[in-house]
Amino acid sequence: MEIKYSDKIPHINSFFTLYESTGWNEDAEKTKEDLYEAIKNSWYIVSVFSDEILIGFGRVISDGKLHAFIVDLIISPEYKLKGIGTEILNRLVDYTQKAGISDIQLFCANDKKEFYLKNNFIERPLNAPGMQYQIY
Repeated sequence: MEIKYSDKIPHINSFFTLYESTGWNEDAEKTKEDLYEAIKNSWYIVSVFSDEILIGFGRVISDGKLHAFIVDLIISPEYKLKGIGTEILNRLVDYTQKAGISDIQLFCANDKKEFYLKNNFIERPLNAPGMQYQIY
C-alpha cells in the first residue's frame, strides 16, 4: 500500500464518496456538484491516495494575505490513526505559513479537539467566541 499526497483536486465521485463517509452531508443534503464546486474554489488542498483511491482530503479557504480557514480534514474511516490526518494538517499549515499568513483558524467537533491541540492549535478564549450565521 503506497500513500501519495497531492495538491490536485480529486475526481468528483471519489470526493463525494469520502465526504459521505463523514455524515456531514446528512442535514445539508448537498449534491456532488455543490461539494465539487466548493472544493474547486478552495485556496489550497491536499488529497491523499492509496492505490489510486482517495482516502484523505484537507482544504483551506483564504484571502491569501491575512486569514486562512481550514474547512475540511477528512480521513476514510479505515485509514484513521495512521498519521495521515497529521500529515495533511502539517501540509495545510506549512503552505499557509509560507504565504506569510499567521492567522489560521478552524472549527472542530468536541471529539476532535485533542487532535488539534496536539498539533499546536489553541482554543479560542471563552470571552472571544466565534460566531456563525446558518441558513437551513
